[in-house]
Amino acid sequence: MVSIDPKSISTSKLHGYLLGAVAPRPIAFASTVDAEGKPNLSPFSFFNVFSADPPILIFSPARRVRDNTIKHTLMNVEATKEVVINVVNFDLVHQMSLASTEYADGVNEFDKAGLTMLKSDVVKPFRVAESPVQFECKVNDIIKLGDNGGAGNLVICEVVKLHIDEAVLNEDETLNQEKLDLVARAGGSFYSRAKEGFFEIPKPISSLGIGVDNFPEDVKNSMILTGNDLGMLGNVEMLPTIESVNDFIDTLRKKNPEFSLETRREKHKLAQNYLSFGDVNNAWKILLS
Repeated sequence: MVSIDPKSISTSKLHGYLLGAVAPRPIAFASTVDAEGKPNLSPFSFFNVFSADPPILIFSPARRVRDNTIKHTLMNVEATKEVVINVVNFDLVHQMSLASTEYADGVNEFDKAGLTMLKSDVVKPFRVAESPVQFECKVNDIIKLGDNGGAGNLVICEVVKLHIDEAVLNEDETLNQEKLDLVARAGGSFYSRAKEGFFEIPKPISSLGIGVDNFPEDVKNSMILTGNDLGMLGNVEMLPTIESVNDFIDTLRKKNPEFSLETRREKHKLAQNYLSFGDVNNAWKILLS
């Protein structure tokens, strides 16, 4: 493993490592206006949600690494204390990328990217009509993290109104992640499309898992089961009873009279196969047989 002191490499190289490793990151498509009301639109991937009550989003327009200048978005939120954060889905990802071009002050990125300006209800900046979710925000604070190129500026935004396209809602009014089709930013020119990589993991807080420390030693120290396999096995409230294990194995033998698990390796490989289908309970029955 390579170990690096951040101060020993250039900011641009460190920037590349940080953005490549801390990924994928959601994108804040930030709409602002300057003191004279001229619109500006720019994407930022230093962005996330940090609170629900109050509803707080934070994004960070960093100082440019190459020349230590600041972006129009930062100047605008400092002047007006308002912003609209629009989420970016796959349908508008290329227009979002075009809007990231560093046009001169006063150039309207909505026009350049072919996006529609939609009047907000509470704040002055316009919403991106094509975005499936739009957050009108008041800026509560701006925290400057440094004065050098690459230094971030945390723009702490309180959501005062949000707008959601009905097309991305389920019948119970929850967001449908597949229909939302968000994109995220990685390092260099790489992006990811969220819905192509979705998978579900039961939340540990929904039950008190037994944990890996309570496994039988042969399972805990398996040469077959992966860390992910152990994590799945550890998120059960209790191990199957001996009776249920015996019943399960008898059922397998009735279906296949030649069924046998003579070695630990065979047990662990078969259990791993059950885990690949999310069948944790029967995986444990195999391991305890």
